[in-house]
Amino acid sequence: GAEMTPPALAGRPHSPRRDAAAVGFHYDQPLNFYRSFLDAEMVYSCAYFADGITSLRDAQLAKIDHSLRKICLRPGETLLDIGCGWGALVLRAATHFGAKAVGITLSREQHAEGLRRVAAAGLERRVSIEYRDYRDLGDRQFDKIVSLGMVEHVGRERLADYFATAFNALRPGGLFLNHGIGQLHDERGYRTSGFMGYVFPDGDLVPIADVMRAAERSGFELRDVENLREHYAHTLRAWSRNLEAQRSAAIAAANERTYRVWRLYLAGSAQGFARGRMALYQTLLGKHDAAGKINVPPTRRHLYPQTVPATN
Repeated sequence: GAEMTPPALAGRPHSPRRDAAAVGFHYDQPLNFYRSFLDAEMVYSCAYFADGITSLRDAQLAKIDHSLRKICLRPGETLLDIGCGWGALVLRAATHFGAKAVGITLSREQHAEGLRRVAAAGLERRVSIEYRDYRDLGDRQFDKIVSLGMVEHVGRERLADYFATAFNALRPGGLFLNHGIGQLHDERGYRTSGFMGYVFPDGDLVPIADVMRAAERSGFELRDVENLREHYAHTLRAWSRNLEAQRSAAIAAANERTYRVWRLYLAGSAQGFARGRMALYQTLLGKHDAAGKINVPPTRRHLYPQTVPATN
């Protein structure tokens, strides 16, 4: 039958205009709808339940720290966050890692809330959040780049552009952490349609081998891959429980239909990760300098500090 995608999506799939409409459709729900199920920092990507962590908020901060340790983010370095959400990662990069961070998003609601949070933290000189397509970065370069939960929106036909853009925006010797969902046990991958089209229009889950091939063709060297599949099942179950507990607030913020669609989406996605239909890959990519060097430590020890950072 006819695809049940939102009528607003016209034009060529993954053209900048259509991507803006698709991303807006997903992320421009009212802020209080997301507040009903996300943690206090409003992180909308797979959390990291490191040893001893039980709360969703602590797991999300642990995910941000784990990600920024992977790229060895140092004080004074510049960071680009492609698909920055409501700004939790760029804010923490500034406050806890001493970086200067730029976040970009295609969601008007995220952009507005991100700017509000930066101002509230008094970090306008250290953090900027821009309403911008990743293809529209110009010739700016950054010491480090992260992209968490954005690659699913890129589309397989555009993966080469996506990685080429990241490669050009990264300084030689730098690191890029790409964090995203991969389809398991299906070489065709999964383009969202049917019910999922109501939630994630134009989403495209690609097998990790295809993603890696595109990254390597762009000039990146693969340094590390970690699969956080079980962590995503855990995260989605926490979101599901929160949404059900906050049902009346969620419906007041959006409407009953949106609540029911998202309840199915979160519960079904949790099953997909738990049962091994989908995986969540954090892929660390490096860019050689003129001598072929990438600035990485000799071991992975830096990823596992001996003390678990407490929330403050």
